[in-house]
Amino acid sequence: MNSFGIEAYARYYAKISSVDELSNLQLDQNIPILVLGGGSNILFTQNFNGYVLHNDIRGKQVLREDDDHIYVKTGGGEVWHQFVEYCIANGFAGVENLALIPGRNGASPIQNIGAYGVEIKDVFYELEAFHLTEGKLYTFNAADCAFGYRDSVFKNKYKGQFLISSVTFRLNKKPDFRISYGAITQELEKMRVHDLSIRAIGDAVIRIRSSKLPDPSVIGNAGSFFKNPEISAEAFKALHSAFPDIVGYPLPGGRVKLAAGWLIEKAGWKGHRKGQAGVHDKQALVLVNLGGASGKEIYNLSEEILLSIREKFGVVLEREVNIL
Repeated sequence: MNSFGIEAYARYYAKISSVDELSNLQLDQNIPILVLGGGSNILFTQNFNGYVLHNDIRGKQVLREDDDHIYVKTGGGEVWHQFVEYCIANGFAGVENLALIPGRNGASPIQNIGAYGVEIKDVFYELEAFHLTEGKLYTFNAADCAFGYRDSVFKNKYKGQFLISSVTFRLNKKPDFRISYGAITQELEKMRVHDLSIRAIGDAVIRIRSSKLPDPSVIGNAGSFFKNPEISAEAFKALHSAFPDIVGYPLPGGRVKLAAGWLIEKAGWKGHRKGQAGVHDKQALVLVNLGGASGKEIYNLSEEILLSIREKFGVVLEREVNIL
């Protein structure tokens, strides 16, 4: 139940298929709770001595539409990529750039998942979340979620307090094609796509991600392990002088986002292996379990990488993956 393939155990476990099942649970408030979705953004370094609530609330429903948008409500336990495919098949635009991201829909706003110039906040309308100790259902709009870069209120202020039972997305009837980020344009050219569509963009993203990222069912991983760091324009200028090929993307307000994968590769970590833990040989952002690695071994490798990047570039990386 975790994409790293780490052997770990829970003290108690329950699969949750409805809000009613949540309401009927009688949890000891002195015992910690972990909500688990697809297990694709978590690294277990130890067993979990508490309740694991596995979000398996399913369902998709078109709530309404207006001249420009379709509002689709989905269960928090729906598989994200299957939802993307559903949207593409029905002509609902906005999530095609987020194809093949692992995990469940309920986790998408927690992480404010993003790829190729699109984030969840761009298509988010509202969510319903069950407070695990109060036993009440709350509704959150976009402002309530306080979305940031791979961040939301559920990762800090409300961490561990809610299970997200449903998410409603506001999707576009008229596509706003975003193909300038990453290698999408080049991939579309390779595919000989002449008439741009959300299906073509989705297929291009799937091809790119499949070529760079290992399949968790074959090699344990959680996708990008580190966030892309942001630094000041002055700091970027100094780094650019020392490393002319450094990759950076200008941000509003004068800051610059660095490509963490470039930093890690430049520091010599790409393809590095330590026991059964390693750095993927095609994408330095991805740490992998090559077979039988413990979570602690993968965590220790990430610590070495963090130290190395700080010493070489003076840049502090943050983990994107949750550590337990």
